[in-house]
Amino acid sequence: MSDQTFSAAARIPGIRDMLTRLIALPSISSATPAWDHSNEPVVRQLAEWLEPMGFVTEIMPVPGMPGKFNLIATLGSGSGGLVLSGHTDTVPYDDKRWKSDPFTLTERDDRWYGLGTCDMKGFFPLVIEAARAIVGQNLKQPLIILATADEESSMNGARALAEAGRPKARYAVIGEPTGLKPVRMHKGIMMERLIFEGQSGHSSDPSLGNNALEGMHEAMGELLALRKGWQTQYHNANFKVQVPTLNLGCIHGGDNPNRICARCELHFDLRPLPGMKMNELRQMILDRIQPLATTRGLKLSFEPLFDGVPPFETAADADLVSVCERLTGHSAEAVAFATEAPWLQALGLETLVMGPGSIDQAHQPDEFLALSQLNPAVKILQGLIRHYCLE
Repeated sequence: MSDQTFSAAARIPGIRDMLTRLIALPSISSATPAWDHSNEPVVRQLAEWLEPMGFVTEIMPVPGMPGKFNLIATLGSGSGGLVLSGHTDTVPYDDKRWKSDPFTLTERDDRWYGLGTCDMKGFFPLVIEAARAIVGQNLKQPLIILATADEESSMNGARALAEAGRPKARYAVIGEPTGLKPVRMHKGIMMERLIFEGQSGHSSDPSLGNNALEGMHEAMGELLALRKGWQTQYHNANFKVQVPTLNLGCIHGGDNPNRICARCELHFDLRPLPGMKMNELRQMILDRIQPLATTRGLKLSFEPLFDGVPPFETAADADLVSVCERLTGHSAEAVAFATEAPWLQALGLETLVMGPGSIDQAHQPDEFLALSQLNPAVKILQGLIRHYCLE
């Protein structure tokens, strides 16, 4: 690498200045159009910092999602290598509950406050700082910095990468806030919609209609019976809640006490453990509910509210798990929240989740990243880069 490149890399802003800039660029992703932003300014800013360091950058539009982009930045070449991955978007916010401007990095109480400080824009400056130390060195395997779109709403950024078969490497660490403890497994998330349509009529004569709400009452019993069966069959002691969960979240049906309910809609949430397949779970639900609807003469609609996130697990004896346990001094854990890990794993990458900050601060007013996490994070990331790209 040339002296000119080394000099240019030295002029890249420091961690605080980089995070200040990233926090100032709104990149909210939301299913509500009024909240949704493009993440392009964030992606282009990252590319602007990485290119002088010698990274080859590729900004990839997410198909079917205008204004949404993924960034693949690659330093070095080879068939293996390490991916350090983060998402560029944040959740919406309630400014009335914030003590400071969500888009202004604010320091108080040995913390940096701002929307996305821990979830998870704060990861990128730490990765860039860690990578700065290897500028000018000959890498045996590539270092890839990956920045994705819309993790908080649809996971479509990671999904698009998996469909494109990119990036190609051997190992991946996703910097979600885990308190710098390695995470090798998490549950999946499924959110489903069940609708029964019957026939309205005067409540004084049940024969005049077909009550969708009564059908849904029976269907909920079937769902709870399935839950009981799954919780008997599946168990994982690594999780705080050691069984799969199914929550009946909300129900809407009918319009008046004296009218037979013609339509009833139920939304429910299912959190499968590693080893449970989402398509099989949906089929099991349909196999229980369809006969009920047929017997009652109700029209049935059953569909996901979103595509869902599969459960994720990397083996306890995987090389990446061992290396991260050694670098952090912590045993790998399981968490309840979902990440983009299943899609990186689908690319054939040995994958682990580990980053600075606490998930307790994510999606909260006055989100913050503790300053005490910064230096340890850079040190751990440098250890990973040395192990997988230099040694």
